[in-house]
Amino acid sequence: MRGSVIFQPSRSLGYVSNHIPAYVRYIEKRNENIITTCVGKSFHVYAANSFRLVRVSGLHPEEISCIAADGFLTYIAAGNVIYGWRSSNQLRKTYRGHVKRVHLLLPFGKHLLSIDEANLLKIWFIGTEEVYLEIPFNEKYFNISALMHPAAYKNKVLLGSTQGGLQLWNIEKAKLVHAFKDVGSQISVLEQAPAIDVAAVGLKNGRIILLNLKYEQTVIELSQDWGPITGITFRTDGPNDDHYIMITSSTNGQATIWNLKEHSIVSTLQVHDDSVTTLKCFANEPLLLTTSADNSMKLWIFDLPDGGARLLRVREGHGAPPTCIRYHGSSGQFILSSGEDSSLRIFNTMSETLNKSLGKASYNRKASKKYRKKEDPFQMPPICFFTSETTRDKDWDSIAAAHYGLVQVTTWSFDKCRMGELKLVPEMFQSKNRSDFGVSVTAICLSYCGNFVTIGYSSGHLERFNVQSGIHRASYGKPPAHEGAVRGVAMDNLNQFVVSGGADGIIKWWHFKHNVNQVVHQLQLNEPISLFNTHREGAMISVALEDFSISIVDVDSRIVVRTFESHKSPITDMCFSPDNRWLLSASKDCTIKVWDIPSAYLIDHFRTPKICTSLTFSPCGDFLATAFVDCKEIYLWTNKTLFSHVPMHAINTKIDAPPLDLCLAMGNENKLIENVHDLREAMEMVSLNYKSPAQLSQELITMSNAPVSRWQNLLNLDVIKKRNRPNIKPQKPKTAPFFLPTVSGLDFTFDVNKDSQTTIEDSQRTLKDMQQLTSFGKLLRTCEDEKFQKPIDFLSNLGPSMVDYEICNLCPLDAVDGNVSTMTLFMNMIMYVLDSNERFELGQSWLSLFLKHHGRTIVKHTVLMTTLTQLEQIQIKGWNVLEKNFLYGIGVVSSLRNFNI
Repeated sequence: MRGSVIFQPSRSLGYVSNHIPAYVRYIEKRNENIITTCVGKSFHVYAANSFRLVRVSGLHPEEISCIAADGFLTYIAAGNVIYGWRSSNQLRKTYRGHVKRVHLLLPFGKHLLSIDEANLLKIWFIGTEEVYLEIPFNEKYFNISALMHPAAYKNKVLLGSTQGGLQLWNIEKAKLVHAFKDVGSQISVLEQAPAIDVAAVGLKNGRIILLNLKYEQTVIELSQDWGPITGITFRTDGPNDDHYIMITSSTNGQATIWNLKEHSIVSTLQVHDDSVTTLKCFANEPLLLTTSADNSMKLWIFDLPDGGARLLRVREGHGAPPTCIRYHGSSGQFILSSGEDSSLRIFNTMSETLNKSLGKASYNRKASKKYRKKEDPFQMPPICFFTSETTRDKDWDSIAAAHYGLVQVTTWSFDKCRMGELKLVPEMFQSKNRSDFGVSVTAICLSYCGNFVTIGYSSGHLERFNVQSGIHRASYGKPPAHEGAVRGVAMDNLNQFVVSGGADGIIKWWHFKHNVNQVVHQLQLNEPISLFNTHREGAMISVALEDFSISIVDVDSRIVVRTFESHKSPITDMCFSPDNRWLLSASKDCTIKVWDIPSAYLIDHFRTPKICTSLTFSPCGDFLATAFVDCKEIYLWTNKTLFSHVPMHAINTKIDAPPLDLCLAMGNENKLIENVHDLREAMEMVSLNYKSPAQLSQELITMSNAPVSRWQNLLNLDVIKKRNRPNIKPQKPKTAPFFLPTVSGLDFTFDVNKDSQTTIEDSQRTLKDMQQLTSFGKLLRTCEDEKFQKPIDFLSNLGPSMVDYEICNLCPLDAVDGNVSTMTLFMNMIMYVLDSNERFELGQSWLSLFLKHHGRTIVKHTVLMTTLTQLEQIQIKGWNVLEKNFLYGIGVVSSLRNFNI
């Protein structure tokens, strides 16, 4: 078995961009620019007008190394293979032939240029996927580092090298047109300037050269002192003065706006915390797009009086891997996440446009604004864990966070999306004469009412503060409360008890308000405690011990009710399912295990390539969120038990967990690309003319596809017609014209003998010819060997009024004369429907309408009563099947509803 039994990889949150440059292209049909960013093995497509995520691609076998696009396809280089995508989800082309990893791409008309790490230039026919030309380069003399097509230069490309050389090649003739002089430094960027024949060359030493390719003359040479050039772009909007504006970026996250006419700097922008990987001005718009390896994408607008830009839109995630994640609130839409970049963020599982940042932890938030984020001396260490409650979200801070190595606890406001003003520290740790400067926060818990926070420290102290004012309220124990570090704190919903667990292996119960120095009850465990997790509604605490085992403690009875042993490494995090039936645990052995608490069995486990550092279960039970080492994103896993039946059984704890790749959580694993030709063959083998059978098995009762309106209200049709009848005043009928037939001739004579004339055919008419049979009745009479398929199909296609008409007019004249053959045929037809278990609800509805109209006639005739008795037996047999399943389902639902752990 591979993967998880219960959880299905769904998607990831908070991953926007990485070190691979994004690509921007204009779509005429959408009338907007489309941004394609790289996120590991897949790519995201955003709409520039709203920064809305439009599409997510499938997974590639290797990490994406380069992105390019033309008017039809998006080209993705993953390893040594190039993939051509249409609409980001239709794989159209695959270009194979490179031996080394491809790192540069350039669509060029009907051709595609690609350069790999072996310094080999390949030119492909886009349509046929064939190689048109190969040009190898010597790495010692010309190692290609940049690529550009000069405007108005037919069949020519400009190549830049790490040695500082520039070469202009004619790709049609595979001929070197011109080799330019060495610029003295590695070329990192080549960009076409708005002026023809001019190319902007960005160097690693920070110089920017505007080179006239036609005359090989330097038009302008500029230099920046804050790092290598990573991007160059030009404004092409507004008045002619804007055509002289050039923007460059560097590795320190800074962008510089240059006035080329005056050879001066207009302004500088600190656009990112890390190196800027994408720098692109939109055509004919005052907008600038930037992306960076700090996992952010920003759109800037030039509307300031001094020619500078301001931030218009932003989409970002954690710049470093998350350390702790927790669902906030009962809606199951918001996930709080703290990262190694000292930030606290809100991720929305429904729409990424609702993601928010609460900022970075700082000792002095006002002073931090004067510094760059990377060089901020007031930045606090990362948050290691936090706790939150929603009761007082609108009133005051509702999040309390602990930091690595700090004795302070910071508060944050979810409603205002910012860091609070409080930093909670007991007086004993504020004294300058103290000797224990290594004390740090090791456990924290907010009360259910949102008024108090209880903090445990590495010194064994247990303190309680008021969240609104920050005033210290109580110290539990002598103090300290424990001989070793406090590893876990929990509080009940009614603020009656505080439960603490320490490294001494003792769990203690304290009165919340009175007699806080006296222990109410204590429970000795066999091993020191390393971690606490609480389910308040179920009054359960999961306790992770240092021998890698887990104990479930009942808060009310104060005993250990379950013990789980299977992990082989320290446990990193735990969480309960919303209904308190499952306990999920993650360990440093790269496994995630699911324990069934009532049965005390292991019901699911799987192994991930990286260590899971934190996990949390949605309050709605639909998603499991996880964070991993060296991963900036948060992975969501769908709970399959909510959408389908998942058979679960006990798993041997000694069996190794099956592996599960993290890349599958980025999208649907069926989109993993291994061989596009095999994919095409598989698609061709699928039959598109497949038709589902009318009935899977004759033992099963099958309903029809007829609309509910055709059979549900047949018995109440008279009431419906009366209710829908329009109110029209009675009108006097028109007088019929009186006339008599005349005899043709010259004299006007009435033909009085015409009505008395009869023919032989009229006298020979029988009673059978006078029967009032409808179309449905005639179909019943034509049935042979009790095959009623034609009348059944005829009646199924009629509306409610016509069904009522046909059944009501089943030969009433025959019934008077004692010949009830048509009614008998109809009852035989109903028996055929119920016995075949097809169109069950239609048969029941027709039968009820038939009994309503002809009940008295049936009682008068022995033949009809005998047939009705046979029909009753068949009807009871079919209904027993439904009743048995209905009662079973009702019993299961009632049992689950009344079940209480």
